[in-house]
Amino acid sequence: MKNLVTSILIVLIFTVLLGIGYPFAVTGLAQILFPEKANGSLIRNEKGELVGSELIGQTFTGEKYFHSRPSAAGNGYDASASSGSNLGPTSAKLIDRVEADAETLQSENPSQKVPIDLVTTSGSGLDPHISPEAAEFQILRVAKARNISETDLRKTVAKFTEGRQFGIFGEPHVNVLLLNLELDKLNNK
Repeated sequence: MKNLVTSILIVLIFTVLLGIGYPFAVTGLAQILFPEKANGSLIRNEKGELVGSELIGQTFTGEKYFHSRPSAAGNGYDASASSGSNLGPTSAKLIDRVEADAETLQSENPSQKVPIDLVTTSGSGLDPHISPEAAEFQILRVAKARNISETDLRKTVAKFTEGRQFGIFGEPHVNVLLLNLELDKLNNK
């Protein structure tokens, strides 16, 4: 009987410590040390309206916006359905979708090869970034739609191109939401 009571007390103590105390301590520290990141790296426009998160991609349509890479998460960038497509490289459905997307993009810029990240999804389906090559591929369309020079647009893209983390991890990338918001600001001036 004594062992049973001791076991129950230990379970209760560790449940309170590790199931309640530890999460509250970590959450509290995160809120104090990194409040922006702890709250999802939310982005607001000039009016203070919530427009998205720096960490989750979203769909952009229209000629004047840089387009994100495709998403396999739910109906597109659905954080509650985060996942890849689970279609293998020999899947006819995947091949047909990629070929159709590549054909559509190729008509936009016939003289250039379509960057792979504009026709393939990321593992999570939520990737907010595109490669600098994917941004470069879209410059002609966006510059024409916004009536700005390609040179000025390249400078803006370069401003929003992030390098490798610590100089060695990952690949250079461009956050599509931040870039499009900056272009909207420039157009409003």
